[in-house]
Amino acid sequence: MDRDRAALNRLPGWLAPALAAIPVVGLAVFYLWPLATLLARVVQPGSVSDALHTPGLGRVLWFTFWQAVASTIATMVVGFAPAYLLARFRFHGRGALLAIVTVPFMLPTVVVGAAFLALLPDAWHGTAQAVIVAHVFFNIAVVVRLVGAMWAVLPTDLTAAARTLGAAPAQVLRFVVLPLLRPALWAAATVVFLFTFTSFGAVKLLGGSANPTLEVEIARRATQLGDVDGAAVLSLLQLLVLGMVVWWTSRWQRRASVHLTGGGAGRVPRARHERRFVVITGVSTAILMVVPMVVLVSRSFRLGGAWSLHAWRTLGSSEVRPGVSLGVDPLASLLTSLRFAAVAALISVTIGALASLAITTARRHGSLLDVGLMLPLGTSAVTIGLGMLITFDTAPFDWRARWWLIPLGHALVATPFVVRALLPVLRSIPTDQRAAAATLGASPLRAWLAIDVRQIARPLVAGAGLAAAISLGEFGATTFLTRAGRETMPIAIARLLGRAGEIPRAQGFALAAILLVTCALVIGAGSGMAATTGGDRARGQ
Repeated sequence: MDRDRAALNRLPGWLAPALAAIPVVGLAVFYLWPLATLLARVVQPGSVSDALHTPGLGRVLWFTFWQAVASTIATMVVGFAPAYLLARFRFHGRGALLAIVTVPFMLPTVVVGAAFLALLPDAWHGTAQAVIVAHVFFNIAVVVRLVGAMWAVLPTDLTAAARTLGAAPAQVLRFVVLPLLRPALWAAATVVFLFTFTSFGAVKLLGGSANPTLEVEIARRATQLGDVDGAAVLSLLQLLVLGMVVWWTSRWQRRASVHLTGGGAGRVPRARHERRFVVITGVSTAILMVVPMVVLVSRSFRLGGAWSLHAWRTLGSSEVRPGVSLGVDPLASLLTSLRFAAVAALISVTIGALASLAITTARRHGSLLDVGLMLPLGTSAVTIGLGMLITFDTAPFDWRARWWLIPLGHALVATPFVVRALLPVLRSIPTDQRAAAATLGASPLRAWLAIDVRQIARPLVAGAGLAAAISLGEFGATTFLTRAGRETMPIAIARLLGRAGEIPRAQGFALAAILLVTCALVIGAGSGMAATTGGDRARGQ
């Protein structure tokens, strides 16, 4: 055993448990306990049969399933060409196009829903077609990233050999490329299906009351009908369906896996048809991604068919006109969201840093904490919010009215992303750094503090920006936890866009535009600060 491993093994035995204490307690209290409470409500006599025999449930389940399948197929088809373009060709503007395709995936779902509410004709509002189009826009980055990553490493000699033997391009695609891409295609399709099956914000805004998904129905039963037991049954039903989908697709993906020995780097398009493909596909993809956001902003300046600043000027007012209330204060919701985002980011980076250090320090048992922290990502935000609502609504833990419960719920969803940003950095620390510290006389604990803890500063800042952006756009859990006077921006946007009249809708579009810009600035600032932190540290060394 080398000196570094021996030094690391001599770390105090209390260190890993002490680091893991807060993350474990937080996960147990605010995730496992609410989930167990949901399960307890489900197993009550008659709750399952009453919920499953509710009129209209079959239609909700069928719509949830078929729209997710249709959205997945449409996303795979639309994303296929951009994935090939970005994986196989080098051209001017490639980085910008990749960013344009990726950014929508990071946007709040309520912003995407508002954008397509502004873009699509009125006849499409409240239809399944509108929901599917929004899902394609939101999830195309999944196909580009997952399928494109594997396409980039496919051996070019196989396709070249097929063409030399006389195979047409369609035959090369069918018999050579698609079989090799099958694992990535399955992975992308699974992720898109899971996202669209549990979609809430876009469906709530675009689907209307005639097209509710299981997520929307859960929220409606709990918040409007007061049927908490029925909502709990549907939440557990959704978890079972998602678990079955993940299990089945993972088995199928393992069977379809292939071993690749090499790949070809992207090349500059030379032939005329290749240059035409790059231009047409690149421009079309950029337009598809940018136009909805542009229309969203422009609609906030339109009233009565004319350009107007009235919606922006009245954002600080809670009235459409004197005596007629909007039901929400748009400017107050902005300040509330910013305050919640700051608190959620602080909680996320604190728990994420402790958990990441505990995982890498504990080594053997750290994987259990790693898996546990990932569990909230496999649970819909609506289910998390519902569980917290019914768990913390009775004494002595009557925390439902506490303001901090909302950012804490946001942090529960954001913390796994912080952990994923920190772990690769901690695991990539060169072993000779710890060995050098031990040689110079540093104790194992001091070497750990000086090397491991200092290394997480840069990704921690980036993680804070991502956590704040997630908090700003979180809609599902907040629907259950929000109280009058503490509406966040997504809640305010949904309420404004749901009201009749041009002024509330224009204000909703204006608030969505503000949320869009705010999320972009928060993520950008986090990345910039992380780069500055890394540069300052490098100069200090």
